[in-house]
Amino acid sequence: MRNSFSDQFDQHGAWRRDFALRLKLLAEWMRDHEMLDAAVEERLHQIEDRMRTGKVMVAFVAEFSRGKSELINAIFFAGYKRRIMPASAGRTTMCPTELGYDADIPPCLRLLPIETRLQPKALTEWRTVPEKWTRIDLDVNNPAELARALEKVAEVRIVSREEARALGFWHDMTPEDNPPVDAYGLVEVPRWRHALVNMAHPLFKQGLVILDTPGLNAIGAEPELTVSLIPQAQAVVFVLGADTGVTKSDLAIWREHLITEGKGGNTDARLVVLNKIDTLWDALSTPALVQAQIERQRAAAAEILGVSIEQVFPVSAQKGLLAKVTDDAALLQQSRLPALEAALGEGLLGRRQDILRAEMSASIADLRVQAGRVMQIRRRDFAEQALELRGLRGKNAAVINHMRARIHQEQVEFDVSGAKIHAIRSVHLKLLRQLFKILGASTLKAELSDLNRALRQRGIKLGVKKAYNQTFQRLREGLGQAQATSIEIQTMFVAIFRQLNAEHGFSLQPPKEPDLLRFERELELVERSHLQYLGVANALKLATPDFADRLVRALATRLRAVYESALGEVELWNKSAAAQLDVQLRERRRNFGRRLEAIERIQQAATGLDERIADIARQEAALGELDAKLLELTAGLLDTPEFSEPEAVAALKTA
Repeated sequence: MRNSFSDQFDQHGAWRRDFALRLKLLAEWMRDHEMLDAAVEERLHQIEDRMRTGKVMVAFVAEFSRGKSELINAIFFAGYKRRIMPASAGRTTMCPTELGYDADIPPCLRLLPIETRLQPKALTEWRTVPEKWTRIDLDVNNPAELARALEKVAEVRIVSREEARALGFWHDMTPEDNPPVDAYGLVEVPRWRHALVNMAHPLFKQGLVILDTPGLNAIGAEPELTVSLIPQAQAVVFVLGADTGVTKSDLAIWREHLITEGKGGNTDARLVVLNKIDTLWDALSTPALVQAQIERQRAAAAEILGVSIEQVFPVSAQKGLLAKVTDDAALLQQSRLPALEAALGEGLLGRRQDILRAEMSASIADLRVQAGRVMQIRRRDFAEQALELRGLRGKNAAVINHMRARIHQEQVEFDVSGAKIHAIRSVHLKLLRQLFKILGASTLKAELSDLNRALRQRGIKLGVKKAYNQTFQRLREGLGQAQATSIEIQTMFVAIFRQLNAEHGFSLQPPKEPDLLRFERELELVERSHLQYLGVANALKLATPDFADRLVRALATRLRAVYESALGEVELWNKSAAAQLDVQLRERRRNFGRRLEAIERIQQAATGLDERIADIARQEAALGELDAKLLELTAGLLDTPEFSEPEAVAALKTA
C-alpha cells in the first residue's frame, strides 16, 4: 500500500494540519506584538479554517455493473479486509451516496426516501430536515456489521409505471431507457433518493468526501447531482468496463453529465478507468497479447471520449482489492491499481496543495505589508519623539511647558478631524450598501424569478436555453454594475487616504479593489453545466413543472455560493481599508500619550530627558528585531514543513 492514494492523502492531511497550526501561532505572535489588524486576521483565520476543515470531493460515476463500488472498496476500504460497499452480483449502489465525516454527528447512515422527489424541495434543503431521513447507527469497528448496514443503499422498490413516471424513472418517449417491466406490469426503482454515510475513516477525518453515483437513469433524474455536486468535485473518476468498452449509455453519461466543453474546461480533473481488465486475462493468450488488447481498448476509449490516453487507466478493481486483502504485492501490480491511485494523489492533491499555497502566499504578502506599515509608523513616531526630546536639552521649565501645551493643542486638532473622518465613512457606507444590495440574496432571487416562470410552463420548452442565456446575461450585467460601484468606492478611498496622509502624516495605502468580474468565470461554469443538461435528451423531463422547479432550486443553491464568495471578498476589502485607518488612528493617539508621558517624566526629574531618549533608542532596536523575526517566520511558513507539530509549536512559541 506504499504510495497509495491513502498514503498520499495522509501526507497531505499532515501538511494541512501543520500549516494551519503554524499559521494560527504566527497570528497569535503578531497579535501579542500588536501587529495584526482585523482584516488580515480574518483572512488568516479563513485560510486556517480551510486548511483544517476544507473538503476534497472525489466523485465516482458509472453506468450499472461497471465495478465502481468495487473500485471504491479497493482504494478506500481494503484496510477492513473485506468488501464494505455493496459490490457483489445483484447488489449494487442504487442511490447517490456521499461518504464523509462530521465530528458533530455520530457514525451513521442517513437515507432520504425516494418519495421526496414528489415534492419540489431541492436536495440541499432536505439536508436541513433531519427528521425526514431514515437513520441507521453504524458500528465502524465491526466490518461485517458495517457492510451489512451499507447494503441499504442497494435497496429497491417495486412500483407501477405511473409511480415510476412521477418519480422520474419512466419516460414514454424514450422506452429504451426505461427499466424492465415484470410479469405484473411493475418496475424496479431505488428505495432511497440520497444516502449520507458519516464515519471516522482516517481519510474522511482529513476532509475526503466520496460521492458514489449510480447509473444514467438515477443521475438524470436528480438534477442537483449534475449541476451542483459533480461539477464541484475536485476529481471525477468515470468507470467503464473493459468487457463492454464504451457503450451507448456510458457515452450518454459522459456527454450529458461529465464532459467539460468550452474554454477553460478542466479535463485534467476527469480520470477514466477501464475496469475489469482481468476479464481479458486469458490462459490461452500470452501476456503480450493481453497487454496489446488492453492498450487497444484504452486507445479506443480515449478517442471516443475525447481525452488523452494518459487519462485512461486500465485496472482490475476486484484483483486489486483481493491483493490488498491478502497482501499479494505481485497481484497488486498486475491489477494496475497503484497507477490509478498515484494519478489521483499527484493530480488531485497536488493541484489542491498548489491552490492552498497560492492563497497562503497572497495572505502572507498582505500580512507583511500591513505589519511593515505598522512598524514604519512606529519608527517614524520614535524618530519624531527623539528629535523633539533632543531639542529640549538645556531648556528651562517654560520651554518644556510650552512644548506640553503644543502637544495638547495638536491632540485637540487631531480629535476635531475625527468628525470629518466619520462623515467620510458615512458616504462610504452608503455606497457599500448599494454594492451589498447588488450581490445580495434578494437580488439573486429576483433575477431567477423569470427563469422559474419560463421553466414551470407545461409542455416542451423550446425556448429554455434562451431563458437561461437571458438570466445569466442579467447576472453578468449585475456583476459589472457591482464592479463599477467598487471602483467608485476605491476612487473615494484613494482621495480620502491621500488627504489624510497629507494632513496628518499617515501612510495609508488603499487596498486593491476586489476583482468581481472574476466571478463571471464561475457563472460561466455554472451556466455551462446547466446548458449541458438542457439538451434533447432531457427535454421530456423539463416538460414536468416539478422537475423544472427542482432544477431552478439547484441552480439557486449553486449561484448563492458564488455570490456569497463575492460578498466575502467585498467585506474583506472594506475591512482592510477600515482596519488600516483604525490602526493609524490608534497609533497616533498612542503617540500623543507617549509624548505627554515623556514631558511629565522630564518635569519630574532632571535626568528624565536622557533616560527617555535612551528608552526610545531601545524600543527602535526592539522594533528592528521584531521586523527581522516576522520575515523569518513568514518565510519559514511558506516552505514545506519538514518537522513535526510539537517542533512547530516550540519554534513559534520561542519567537
